[in-house]
Amino acid sequence: MQKIKTWIDQRGLNGFIILAILLAVVFPLAMDIFRLNLVGKYLTYGFVAIGLVMCWGYGGVLSLGQGVFFGLGGYAMAMFMKLEASDPITTKIQSTPGIPDFMDWNQITALPMFWKPFQHLPLALLAVIVVPTLLAFIISFAMFKRRVGGVYFAIITQAVALIVTVLIIGQQGYTGGVNGITDLKTMLGWDTRTNSAKYILYFVTVGLLLGSIYLCHWIQKSKLGTLLLAMRDKEDRVRFSGYDVAMFKVFAFCLAAMLAGIGGAMFTLQVGFMSASFVGIVPSIEMVIFAAVGGRMSLVGAVYGTLLVNFGKTYFSESFPDLWLFLMAGLFIGVVMAFPDGLAGVYTSHVKPWFIKRMASVGKTGSKPGGTAKAAASDAAAEMTVLETPPGTTPRNVMPINTGLGGIQGQSA
Repeated sequence: MQKIKTWIDQRGLNGFIILAILLAVVFPLAMDIFRLNLVGKYLTYGFVAIGLVMCWGYGGVLSLGQGVFFGLGGYAMAMFMKLEASDPITTKIQSTPGIPDFMDWNQITALPMFWKPFQHLPLALLAVIVVPTLLAFIISFAMFKRRVGGVYFAIITQAVALIVTVLIIGQQGYTGGVNGITDLKTMLGWDTRTNSAKYILYFVTVGLLLGSIYLCHWIQKSKLGTLLLAMRDKEDRVRFSGYDVAMFKVFAFCLAAMLAGIGGAMFTLQVGFMSASFVGIVPSIEMVIFAAVGGRMSLVGAVYGTLLVNFGKTYFSESFPDLWLFLMAGLFIGVVMAFPDGLAGVYTSHVKPWFIKRMASVGKTGSKPGGTAKAAASDAAAEMTVLETPPGTTPRNVMPINTGLGGIQGQSA
């Protein structure tokens, strides 16, 4: 047991384990299926938030257009489900049976060529990952190779979000327009609207999210993660060391796009529709807020931030329907001004030191002099030394690792 605990501590997985228990055990036992389905929907945004941690927090690349990649993944899954629901028998009352209803309403008489691959689930699942990643590669490669970055890149991603939104709405006969792709009920004949299906989809979402967090955590701990941090802080020094900085940024941006696409696909499965309202500038900025509230350097914190913001959005809209937008704005502004490092920063600067002092005092009262109490106090002092180090620096002979809510804890090298 001690070996397992040591292994978890060394790899900074404490917060990850706590989050896994909360999502996989506590929430399913404590909530009814309606609320659990809401949490499952919120967790699909968590994919975007952890992607922004890698792209923005670690790579220094702020994207204000992540809704595009979330929407592309969602549309890829929605197109498969809509084609399954539009078989000739079900749509026999249409002018052209066998095509989606919105195409028939817009006098389209044959299934468009780019829709045909989505008749097959494996190709649709592949498109969920490939299409957002490919678009992200085209955008980022074209920009970063010309050293376009910072606020200019953020504005460009906003422009892309606006262009894709206008394109989706304008091509109503092919995309469903403003209404989007609706009435999605089955996947390979499996009814996704039943309570049992909602439980399964929730646990699939949790599993994929935890797997994505672990993958990003592994990248952070690798040499690649170190280079991403170095590139964010001292880009010219990394470039002069012989590394292709542009391709590192491309990788971070494409990783964030891929994760957003997976989140969009799971959103479509759980909610049963996808529309242009999830692609535009406003939802993209909301997704950045999720990461900012949780802590843009913390993978686990980004998930907590996503849950907090969406829970607040649901609660305020239910309790104060006329004021909820103002209350949400106040929440965003208050959290960002009071806690610039997000929930992860609150944990690292306030909760963790208090817990360490508490454990040290308990050890002193419950141990013999010179025994465990002294060791606990010594450990607490070492922890406090690390926590008091100014942000952006690392104490000598201390190696940073992620713990808790994804914050930085010192461990002797």
